[in-house]
Amino acid sequence: MKPAIKPKQLRELPRDKADTLLLLAAALLVLAPHMGHLPLWTTAVVLGTLAWRAAITWRGKRMPPLWLLLPVSVAAMAGVYASYRTLLGRDAGVAMLALLLAFKLLEMHARRDLFVVIFLSFFMLLTTFFYTQAIWMAILMAGSVVVLLTTLMTFQYTGAVPPLRRRLRDTGRIFMIASPLAVFLFIAFPRFQGPLWGLPGDARSGKSGMSDTMSPGSVASLALSEEVVFRVRFFGPPPPQSKLYWRGIVLSDFDGKTWTRSSRPLYAYGENLQDLTITVQGEPLRHDITLEPAGKRWLFSLELTAPDVHVPGGIVASDELELTARSPMYERVRYSATAWVNHQWQASLPPERMARWLRLPQDYNPRTLELAQALRRPGDPAAAIDAVLAMFRREPFRYTLEPPPLGRHTVDDFLFTTRAGFCEHYAAAFTVLMRAMGIPARVVNGYQGGEMNPVDGYLTVRQSDAHAWAEVWLPQRGWVRIDPTAAVAPERVEHNLARSLPQNAPFGLDGLAGLRNNPDSWLSQLRFSINALNNAWNQWVLDYNPDRQRSFLEELSFGLFNWRGAAGVAAIAALVLLMRNLRRRVVPDPVEAAYAAFCRMMARKGWERRLDEGPHSYALRLQDLELPETKKAAMRNFLELYGKLKYGPPDVKHPASADRLNALLNELKN
Repeated sequence: MKPAIKPKQLRELPRDKADTLLLLAAALLVLAPHMGHLPLWTTAVVLGTLAWRAAITWRGKRMPPLWLLLPVSVAAMAGVYASYRTLLGRDAGVAMLALLLAFKLLEMHARRDLFVVIFLSFFMLLTTFFYTQAIWMAILMAGSVVVLLTTLMTFQYTGAVPPLRRRLRDTGRIFMIASPLAVFLFIAFPRFQGPLWGLPGDARSGKSGMSDTMSPGSVASLALSEEVVFRVRFFGPPPPQSKLYWRGIVLSDFDGKTWTRSSRPLYAYGENLQDLTITVQGEPLRHDITLEPAGKRWLFSLELTAPDVHVPGGIVASDELELTARSPMYERVRYSATAWVNHQWQASLPPERMARWLRLPQDYNPRTLELAQALRRPGDPAAAIDAVLAMFRREPFRYTLEPPPLGRHTVDDFLFTTRAGFCEHYAAAFTVLMRAMGIPARVVNGYQGGEMNPVDGYLTVRQSDAHAWAEVWLPQRGWVRIDPTAAVAPERVEHNLARSLPQNAPFGLDGLAGLRNNPDSWLSQLRFSINALNNAWNQWVLDYNPDRQRSFLEELSFGLFNWRGAAGVAAIAALVLLMRNLRRRVVPDPVEAAYAAFCRMMARKGWERRLDEGPHSYALRLQDLELPETKKAAMRNFLELYGKLKYGPPDVKHPASADRLNALLNELKN
């Protein structure tokens, strides 16, 4: 099948058509990133309008009249209002802007309309960062800027227009020349507190993350996501995977199906918490945590952690070692932390404080209560814990992301019927058994493990690392973490989720799944490199906040004002000047070089050329020299040829002419 439009036809298009098609291509490039979040009808209208405008240009038809465009525009705005129930805000505003840009392409009658479309495209380009600020989007936007500038430059030509490839190359050079100034302004221009691209209300929608409730399947739904929650950089050897429990939310209330946080007082972080007696052992573990924005208030940390974090409004803490921001966090937060993996806390709580961690709902899970009485070890809670864990190891329990549904008695159904579940099933069942035995217990939601990136040394914790475990209170020991999942699927704690679940890749891609899970494979190395690049972009570009700018400029000024910094600046300045001089050095013209050599030779013989003397006058004066006739002829021919090359028409100049001059010069020397 022959293509509808041949490349030769595009090259032979009249200039007005070629320029308009280039403008349409630039507009499509700007609008393409918005297609994923605009309503389907908006995308269809925008693409249809661009195709309509391209057909008009190609066929040379007239533009649609205003009486047709006006009702179409009004209907489109009504559609935006019907989709968003408002004409204000981020999503509705971007949809209207996309439609107006497309409709404006059908309403171009004067040269100024072309510039309106281009500048509207630049504004549309900025709105892309309302939705994502990833590095790949920044690269795409840089390419879009080059195309828009090329389009703008194309309309400025009054004569012959260079080929498109040359125009793109020239615009790319202009872009690269302006880049150092942009980098300098990015580094030195005062930063604003808060996200530059954030908008109130709907700009903060669409966030997801861990909830402050837990029911069967809630954690498993998070485990299906590869979204990054936070990244960690350790200032020493990282602890083993089995020690990486990132504490988040403590759930103490249970209504028979759902676990929730209990009402308890919160304290400004740094104040003395009630009865929070802590004993630590070993060396502290220093690390930095970069928490991705999720619109939540939870600050995840290792047990036991003392963070140094500054968030708007400050942070609060509970006596259950939860760290919470006073308001949801819609921007990336970086904080330093010092953790003691080996610790003991609240070892001597009074009995009246235990009531909330012993409560169970009435008329729920009767078989579980009977099992608890059978496994109970009066006076020896540690033995009772071992008995429950041994049951999980001995009985045919399965660890799965797709457990069967449970009925009203969720724990009974799990322990005696399905025996298949994710971490929340095991943590909930274990906690209910402990409470039924009279042992204070609660559920902790957070993340376990993470993936160490060997490229940049950061540990990446994703939603797929979401985990739930239990805490029990033992006399003289205080709160002790117990992870019943480790009794059923120890690979989950020792390694990661992928190692603990069956690897059934779709479409026969088991080998590809194996490459991904093998840290030494080429696919894993590529993935590590991409993740490291994204992390560097987040750390040094997106997270370049006022505090980091101040710190960077202070370090830079300190480096510049000591002798090493001054020497470095001097070396850089000398290198820049050298490169500038090298670029200014012009390759000598071979014709001028031959004439200069001829003049020096004549000067050595006593016949120096005067400053006001041209080649013809010089030749007349040199005729009086006592030279053989052959050399006089060579001298006359040399000066005559040089005069033609220097002052004659351009068609006289030829690369072989310089060779002829050098040949005549050699005859004079011999």
